[in-house]
Amino acid sequence: MADQMLMKDGLGAAAIDRIAKGLQASWSTFDSKAFALAANSGIESLELKERVQHLIGVLNQFLPKNYPEAAAILSKIPENWDFGDTNDSLKGFAAWPLIDYSAEYGLNDPEIALETLKNLTHLFSSEFAIRPFILRHPELCFAKFDNWIEDESEHIRRLVSEGSRPRLPWGIRLQPFCDDPTPILTLLEPLNNDPSDYVRRSVANNINDISKDNPDTAVELCTKWTSEDSEPVSTETKWIVRHAMRSLIKDGRADVFPLLGFTANPKLDIGTLELGSAEVKLGESLSFSTQVKSEATSSQRLAIDFAIHHRKANGSLSAKVFKWKEINLDPGEVIQIAKKHPIKKITTRAYYSGSHKLELIVNGKSRGISEFYLDCMD
Repeated sequence: MADQMLMKDGLGAAAIDRIAKGLQASWSTFDSKAFALAANSGIESLELKERVQHLIGVLNQFLPKNYPEAAAILSKIPENWDFGDTNDSLKGFAAWPLIDYSAEYGLNDPEIALETLKNLTHLFSSEFAIRPFILRHPELCFAKFDNWIEDESEHIRRLVSEGSRPRLPWGIRLQPFCDDPTPILTLLEPLNNDPSDYVRRSVANNINDISKDNPDTAVELCTKWTSEDSEPVSTETKWIVRHAMRSLIKDGRADVFPLLGFTANPKLDIGTLELGSAEVKLGESLSFSTQVKSEATSSQRLAIDFAIHHRKANGSLSAKVFKWKEINLDPGEVIQIAKKHPIKKITTRAYYSGSHKLELIVNGKSRGISEFYLDCMD
């Protein structure tokens, strides 16, 4: 994804021109020239979300003050919309203020506003705009969602799964669903075999959000979906579960690994976690290796990861888990595994000299720890 300084260009002069033309075609008395002049005024100094808010304010100057009248105009936009240059990855941003206008001025007319958001969502996505309605008009929203999850449009089905994410990035947090995600589960259930990858990815992201506040609920849902008691689990559902459990996998939650096809409680003889050197300088690589032997009578599926317990400023340690490899280990098989992990300066972490730990993790469980000294002195 482009950084935000580049993303803001998706709401520049070209986008304003497309908005003006779309409104002119949808409302014959619209003053497109005056709108463009006001919309372009000062926009270059604004960042992305500031531009969205600026354009919503300008739209309010030129659209009817009566929201239902404004919504009737906005609902005609799709039939008159210029979708922009196919090579422009930011072309969808032009519709963003047109969509979020309803979140700003349509909250007192939720029936009309929700239908407007439904009609516009394929232009960009109404996932941000619908969240204030979920918080203020939850019963109405969920009544709509029950119908929308059956809609033939993947954009509308995805609006349900993405708009209801408890922790949608850039969106208002839906704190009631962080506290209790139960209402969302009934929306996600019918979508776990959705034919659209666009929708399935959104479902997985929603469950991943849920897992951050309610991990047991997320695991229970995915366990239910991967149970083959009634019928074989589809490839699509397996993908959703794997993607949905990514945060819990990273956290090393052991009961998640069997959901992804890894062996529960593997029988292994694991050698000492050997270090290439007990002292590493910042900018060098930490080298390590070990031996893994199967003590089972059948094949075992293993996810082998490692964690580095980084020293913090106060001297305590904080673990960061890294993926290593996934393997099938035959009965009695012995493998040697080795790794070189660079420890270099990055903007998201401060390093401190002192004792650190390296931990081997197999299917979510710790299987060995070694200590090393990190030297951060130049």
